[in-house]
Amino acid sequence: MEKLIKQLKQHEGVRLLVYTCPAGYQTIGVGRNLEQRGITDREADYLLSNDISYFTDQVRSNIDTSHCNPAREAVLINMAFNLGISGLLNFKETIAAVEKGDWETAALEMLDSRWAVQVGKRADELAEQMQSGEWFK
Repeated sequence: MEKLIKQLKQHEGVRLLVYTCPAGYQTIGVGRNLEQRGITDREADYLLSNDISYFTDQVRSNIDTSHCNPAREAVLINMAFNLGISGLLNFKETIAAVEKGDWETAALEMLDSRWAVQVGKRADELAEQMQSGEWFK
């Protein structure tokens, strides 16, 4: 198996970003044809787990979450997942309120944004979770 992996990497190459292969298909990794094969549920869960770890580190590195319980910190991670960390960091008033433990203001500031209009119900649910400190059901 090890020799086959080495050979396939040599023949296919390793691309960590999506590219168009010579046959015209969106491809990633070592020749994974995303259009015809896609990914499995297990692979999607693996990628999601890695992304959650990445965005958790990003949120904790950039925002004082010491007043947050897990449900509130998850709101910030969810937003970072959606917006990228730089997009989340544009929510200056929300972040200031989070860092003070002012959950009502944090929730109101989340809803007073273009993002809230764009994502609709997601913003409503996350704002409720931020304000209450309880996981949205």
